Amino acid sequence: MSTPDARRDGGDADAPRPLRTTPRPVVVHWVIDSAVVFLALILVGIFLGAPWWGVGIASLAVGVLAARYTRRADVRAMAARRAGAPADQTGPGSP
Repeated sequence: MSTPDARRDGGDADAPRPLRTTPRPVVVHWVIDSAVVFLALILVGIFLGAPWWGVGIASLAVGVLAARYTRRADVRAMAARRAGAPADQTGPGSP
């Protein structure tokens, strides 16, 4: 079964969508990194009696720092994808 867009473009509706070739915005990295840090810190914070707002502020601050590095990793992965190299062979020390 094909969609109207696929028929209009002459494409195949069953074909997989092409992979993303541009990195996500820094805000997306910041939000996701902050959420991951919040989930990790809240577990420790519950045991130590830390306030929720304190854990939230700390996770936002750490998320800002981590977003720089996850964005760079995303940029490297997209560059490797455009070059056609496997993503796992583009790290430090690779030829």
